[in-house]
Amino acid sequence: MLYLSMSHEVLRELFDLYIKSTDENSIVENQTISFCHLTNSVVRGLNISESKVYVTSRMVKHLFDHKPAEEFHFIIDFLHKVVKYPDKIFQNKSGKRGGFCFVKKIKNNNYLCSIEIVQNEGLFVATAFRLRKQSYLDNYKLMWSWKGDNPSS
Repeated sequence: MLYLSMSHEVLRELFDLYIKSTDENSIVENQTISFCHLTNSVVRGLNISESKVYVTSRMVKHLFDHKPAEEFHFIIDFLHKVVKYPDKIFQNKSGKRGGFCFVKKIKNNNYLCSIEIVQNEGLFVATAFRLRKQSYLDNYKLMWSWKGDNPSS
């Protein structure tokens, strides 16, 4: 449990230090932080070797500039839950950034986090947002999900 709060605190600290008082669309110092590790079930289910997930200040700045304040602050507070404990993982569509879409229902809304595999660098959060339409993922391929308390792939 401590690791989850550390993930949340690290993201909030990144925001406070590099993004909070910036002007819209301004350039920020590009910082990369270690955000969290994927669970062994997710790593096995996706057949990937890397489990460490990183977040960059540029990605957080993009969210800050383009999401409503309420949604942005919710993402900052709960992104670690979406990444660490997704309900479902879909293969992202060709042409979109990130290979996987992690989805988790939190407080009656589904949130999506796109995870990108960067060659020789690791896994990075590409973007995150609240799914406003349930049909958004209708044509996405399900790669992994929790069924009850047991993961399946």
